[in-house]
Amino acid sequence: MTALNHHSRRRSVRNIRAAVAGLAMASLAGTLAACDPEGSEGGGADGVSVLAAFYPLQFVSERVAGEEATVTSLTPPGADPHSLELAPVQVADMAEADLVIYSSGLQPAVDDAVASQPPPRLVDAWDAAGIEADLLAEDPHFWLDPTLLGPVAGAVADELAAADPDNAEAYHDRADELSAELDELDQQYTDRLAGCSGAMLITAHEAFGYLADRYDLRQEGIAGIDPEVEASPARMREVADLVEEYGVQTLFFETITAPDVTEALAAEAGVSTAVLDPLESPPTEGDYFATMEANLEALENGLVCG
Repeated sequence: MTALNHHSRRRSVRNIRAAVAGLAMASLAGTLAACDPEGSEGGGADGVSVLAAFYPLQFVSERVAGEEATVTSLTPPGADPHSLELAPVQVADMAEADLVIYSSGLQPAVDDAVASQPPPRLVDAWDAAGIEADLLAEDPHFWLDPTLLGPVAGAVADELAAADPDNAEAYHDRADELSAELDELDQQYTDRLAGCSGAMLITAHEAFGYLADRYDLRQEGIAGIDPEVEASPARMREVADLVEEYGVQTLFFETITAPDVTEALAAEAGVSTAVLDPLESPPTEGDYFATMEANLEALENGLVCG
């Protein structure tokens, strides 16, 4: 089974922190906003302001916004979006931004800020992508399926058009253009992995479930979805058996995790390693498309296909 098995693996709806903590956050943010009326980066006289929770949503927002809006990411480059903590001034910025785009359940700090001080306009990427919001999948990396980002671009365009009607046509045109490029990327994956149906994809962590489901690969993680959890000796033996059974030639590790365990297992099994980027943070070179194309090349070279 892949990490998702078409969203059959579920996790509980996120819990909002205690109401008292939320009220305290709102009070503190309101005080700071009153002291700093211009805010840190969003809103004000500089036109439409957009706050994106992390890189893939920032990428989509920037492509749709063009020069008509300013897009800022809440997650700094190189930071782990899962463990993001917000400064009080960022909470105030969220309340003042014209649009906030986030993925519910991925970043508890962002969820709390949205609940305590709802921004004027909000896009939940889970909803926009058509993923059941009340049954969040264990793997949040939906953006690795290019077909799921197109609807997110459309939702961002709709909200930007509502905030800035004078530029509505430009926002929608750019969203359409981005969606077409995403469809082309999807076709590249489909064509170039056509002979890999059912191929075993062994990754350090189970961050590629949406990609695996889309292109009919079988993902198996050395560890689970959490990169902080180490694989048990029993799991390591299971993976070694899978390598032998399926004739796996390459084990994949992510850019954001240490490769030590993957490299040790690969050396013991006599196979190679390669990198896949889950695109949680901005790539060091290029953008979403360049990184997805690099991932495709790595899969082509590393998978054992029929």
